[in-house]
Amino acid sequence: MAPAGAALLGYLLGSIPFGVILTRLSGAGDLRQIGSGNIGATNVLRTGRKGLAAATLLLDAAKGFAAVWLARHFFGGQDDSIAVIAAAAAFLGHLYPIWLRFRGGKGVATLMGIVLALHWPCALVYAVVWLGLLATLRISSVAGMAAAVSAPVSAAFFSAFDIVLLLLALALLVLWKHRDNIDRLLNGTEPRIGAKKAPNPAMPDPDA
Repeated sequence: MAPAGAALLGYLLGSIPFGVILTRLSGAGDLRQIGSGNIGATNVLRTGRKGLAAATLLLDAAKGFAAVWLARHFFGGQDDSIAVIAAAAAFLGHLYPIWLRFRGGKGVATLMGIVLALHWPCALVYAVVWLGLLATLRISSVAGMAAAVSAPVSAAFFSAFDIVLLLLALALLVLWKHRDNIDRLLNGTEPRIGAKKAPNPAMPDPDA
């Protein structure tokens, strides 16, 4: 029952839509009707409330971390397979939450929390890549995708081979969820953080 328990715990934690909850509680409205409609921190930023965006990012990361930590504590002990199951379930919960009819976020912040729980040196690389590119390029999608790709690469570099396949799979899911962003990057129409809103309201901003 331990794998099933870890999977259920991970999915339920991962599926908590903190962006939606925080924007509603603050009176900012339904996040799914704002900007790109994504539930991640970048779209919360479009409400003009930086504190809410920061809180969303931290809570989305925290639920990924908590899923792995709690699964180890209650189900796994030193069994890394339990941690891997919980991590994958939490990530899928964020991407496809049952509470939002399986329309979730893109997973960058949640993956950060998962990586931190699994192998902190990889999380350090993740944070440097993510925040560094975000500060220099100011394109959320590029920073998020690069950070996600850095996770399996750094895991292999640090010889954490037990989590390389998991992180590779999760990174590929991040890229899949950013496929529209990739199209806009290729077309030169991907917006930057802080740029003026495009005249076409149907064009979404990149989200994490």
